[in-house]
Amino acid sequence: MRRALTAIAVVTLAGLAQSGPYKILKSAKVGGTGGFDYVYADSAGRRLYIPRSGQGARVSVFNLDTLEPAGEIANTNARGAAVSTKSGHGFASSKPVAMWDTKTMTLIKTIDVQGGPDGILYDPFNDRVWVFSHSAPHATVINAADGSIAGTMDLGGAPEQAVTDGKGHIYVDIEDKDNVAAVDAKELKVTAHYDLAGKGGTPAGLAFDVKNGILFAACRKPAVMVMLKASDGTIVDTQPIGQGSDGALFNPDTMEAFSSHSDGTLTVIKEKSPTSFEVEQNLQTMRGAKTSTLDSKTGRVLLIAAEYGPPPTPAPGAEPPKGGRGGRGPMLPDSFTILVAGK
Repeated sequence: MRRALTAIAVVTLAGLAQSGPYKILKSAKVGGTGGFDYVYADSAGRRLYIPRSGQGARVSVFNLDTLEPAGEIANTNARGAAVSTKSGHGFASSKPVAMWDTKTMTLIKTIDVQGGPDGILYDPFNDRVWVFSHSAPHATVINAADGSIAGTMDLGGAPEQAVTDGKGHIYVDIEDKDNVAAVDAKELKVTAHYDLAGKGGTPAGLAFDVKNGILFAACRKPAVMVMLKASDGTIVDTQPIGQGSDGALFNPDTMEAFSSHSDGTLTVIKEKSPTSFEVEQNLQTMRGAKTSTLDSKTGRVLLIAAEYGPPPTPAPGAEPPKGGRGGRGPMLPDSFTILVAGK
């Protein structure tokens, strides 16, 4: 079955650059039970945070260099994590939001929030953490120093990934409205919505070339990366990516954008200039490795995935699962894996 799925992924990306400078440098089966979504690299603190949901919910912490276990934040049912480099406090997009000391891994407090915490972003502009929710309020803004809530926001739709320029501007892809929201981080208000104008839909990943002011919106329908100007939303270019994007990154040192996909590929797009882009590579990773994080110190991309057994046989006459995905089998024991991609 796995060979067939891999073949499908290759066919989907036919005609795109398959070879390139990136390869899987390391694959660590760290195991453990529970679901997973976002992964977060604290490059300065050399920690890798992976929230695990469901039974035994926790935030698992690993050494970013060795991938050896470094601790955990227990009893935390979260989707994502972020770290304030200024205060040394970590936060999880859980309900309530968990706040901890990144040196001791000790829980400091929990913060009551509304909505359904999902994505999360640390903004160094005013040392705040943004917790995003598909339902209202779409964003809860937390002061990283003491965990107090600075305010909440309506973003006009369901937010996914967000980026910051560190100068008071935040951008959030709005998945169900096919646009990118431009946000004033000081005033906590939306200043514009940049429509993807049919070039891409269901944006699930967002990356940012801060120096040149270029946003990279990774879309699922169709599977393309849309490049647009952060200043006014002008669409500059589109490039094909893999199927099922759920995360995007940008490395300013190499001028490369990345999109990670559930089909088991990592698309690398080279920014040759602020108006010229090309697919540099489609790296085979692991099926289901749809979220990723960048270690800015090493330039390596880390992804997470697991192996699953066959889906359960539906009962006679039972209705198919909503969404038409046919269900998914149980996670195979100890199959949860961290992948490291680099040159």
